[in-house]
Amino acid sequence: MEASSVTRRLLASVDVRNWAWWRLPWLLRAYVGIVPVTWLVLIGYAASQTTWNLADLEKFLLLLGCGLISVAATPRTAYTQGALVRDFITVWVLPVAILLPPVYAMAAPIPLLVLTQWRIHRGVIYRRAFTATAMGLAYGAASLVFHAVPASVAGPSIGTGVHVLTWTLTVAACEILGGRGHNALIVLAVKLSDPTIKLADQELSREALQADFAEFDLGVLITVVVAVNPVLAVFAVPTVLLARRFIMHAQLLAQSRIDTKTGLLNASTWEREATVEIARAVRTGSPLALALVDIDHFKVVNDTYGHLAGDKALRAVTDTLRSQLRSYDLAGRFGGEEFVVLLPQTREVDAINVAERLRAHIAALSIPVAGDESGPNIKLTISVGVAALDGASRELTDMLAAADAALYYAKETGRNKTHVITATAQAS
Repeated sequence: MEASSVTRRLLASVDVRNWAWWRLPWLLRAYVGIVPVTWLVLIGYAASQTTWNLADLEKFLLLLGCGLISVAATPRTAYTQGALVRDFITVWVLPVAILLPPVYAMAAPIPLLVLTQWRIHRGVIYRRAFTATAMGLAYGAASLVFHAVPASVAGPSIGTGVHVLTWTLTVAACEILGGRGHNALIVLAVKLSDPTIKLADQELSREALQADFAEFDLGVLITVVVAVNPVLAVFAVPTVLLARRFIMHAQLLAQSRIDTKTGLLNASTWEREATVEIARAVRTGSPLALALVDIDHFKVVNDTYGHLAGDKALRAVTDTLRSQLRSYDLAGRFGGEEFVVLLPQTREVDAINVAERLRAHIAALSIPVAGDESGPNIKLTISVGVAALDGASRELTDMLAAADAALYYAKETGRNKTHVITATAQAS
């Protein structure tokens, strides 16, 4: 009897030879494999050195239960914001690390992220395993450090008087160690997967720093509250849910403006902001230009190297736009492989120079398909259509039509070139 499709998928998932991990570059594959193996060895050793008792197990299950409730209430949209995910799992791992032996902190992330994988967001299995074990190692180290601090400074209980202050400060220091250690392990994996990716803008943005502080603050506060009485952890769950909802509000606003694949303005936001900028240019008599950028033969890239390589090529073009444009230029993605750039305070000749600079820079790129310079590389060219306003009283639609006509001419006459049509000429 032929196996059902469900059975075949199940067998395929447990077949080690089919794991996506094997398709990673060798250095990244080694790193992603070493972290879980290290976690497995160390948790086994930690378990052998732990004195087990029922009170610790009850406290662990209480904190884990609160964490599981928090995870189950995480909106799926939290995992569709790009690279930055705020699920606040660590606010439950920290009190485990502080109030219990290190083995519990190493184990706590596993059920929390298993529930995330099953209930909230189906991520790539090896990535989820790496994240869970990296968090376990980082907070296991934080737990080890905390328990090594003399009882006069920290110790197993929070105490009274000055001891409350020193105990809390030690907890805060251990949260920095665990949180930053976990983040460093993740960032290294991301950089190994794509050395060209830039995380500073996301990691150091106001929203990211605000979210980091909220997660840090909640973790310390919950740890202090649970140290007073473990049952109070139940009352911390609504607080975590409200804080996460507040943090996600800013993410949702950003998502409504940004194209998630490239980080540029999406089409509707770009059109809205470009309309305002053109009206200002018309009102003040200022020069302004617009450029439509289209990647030549991009379908061939996807068909030859796959969509993951195509996404990497899109990010390379995006990085070029960001690096070559001014801070007040408006760059957006119009969908597929087409981008649009509004250039305020720019005359026609200057817009052509900008377009040519972008074209030459992208033509010089060599994008490794799998992060290995010795492997195949993607070469790209772009065609650019430019339309200049130069103070003429025109609408955004006029400029887009002119730039589109110029782009069409550039592609029809050989591609990898720039062509310009003024909005006035297009309208006449």
